[in-house]
Amino acid sequence: MNHTTTYWLATAAVLLSLSPAVLAQDHGHGHQPAETADTPMAMPMTHERHVDMSDASEPGLRDPHAYANGYERSSGPYALASQTQMQLADEQTFAGLWMDRFEFVDHDVTQGIELEGFAWFGNSYRQWIVQLQVETVEDDVEEGELDILYSRAISPFWNLRLGMHHSFGENTDRDWATIGIKGLAPYWIEVDSSLHIGDNGQAAFDLEMEYEMLLGQRLVLQPRLDIAAFAKNDAELGRGSGLSTIKAGARLRYEFDRQFAPYLGVERVSRFGKTLDFMLPGTRKTETHWVAGLRFWF
Repeated sequence: MNHTTTYWLATAAVLLSLSPAVLAQDHGHGHQPAETADTPMAMPMTHERHVDMSDASEPGLRDPHAYANGYERSSGPYALASQTQMQLADEQTFAGLWMDRFEFVDHDVTQGIELEGFAWFGNSYRQWIVQLQVETVEDDVEEGELDILYSRAISPFWNLRLGMHHSFGENTDRDWATIGIKGLAPYWIEVDSSLHIGDNGQAAFDLEMEYEMLLGQRLVLQPRLDIAAFAKNDAELGRGSGLSTIKAGARLRYEFDRQFAPYLGVERVSRFGKTLDFMLPGTRKTETHWVAGLRFWF
């Protein structure tokens, strides 16, 4: 008998002497534990039981509606008192005052004071606004405008405004119904446009545009354009039909605080069309105004 035959016979004898329980153990994928008289048959690993998670009545599954153990946000021992519940900013009501221009104006031959600002009450979407604009010359009110408006957001950048417009001054008083839109145009241009509708078919249109150029963290240059036009002649008001006036200028302000900023500026006032026919003798068609003022809000 050669050495090879002797080797294989020895190996076979060792394997035959092994316990049957050892031979039944799982030594690879797909083999399962053997049955015994004392242990139940194990479930095959390759045939796991599938459970439908959508069936809440299946034993062993939790009802997703019962996680809170019956408690609700607005009732039960864990409910918050109404005055302590969290409210977001757009659910709050605020009030404020914004004075955009409060300035001393040096005309060509006279001086005066001009102011433009508004007070408001409301939230992020709806506001009540009282807006005032006054121009005085030598302590006399030359022109003034008072608006009482309801403002409502119609898009992320635009508000629709409805209300009453009252114009007053040295000439006469007028009451108008007004509709307008105010917001932020592309390239960060602030736009405020209004259409005023008065008696006997009279109508007036105002357009204001501003842009803020940041020259530094606190130094701001603000170009400004103001256009006024009328549908019909109004001799008592001193305005002619068509394009009436254009005010174009710029103001340079320094913001010591975001709520407090003095400024210097210059403005060119030009009058056009039939408005020139209602001007007082000696009044110039164009004027240059130097201004020094203060902008603040709180």
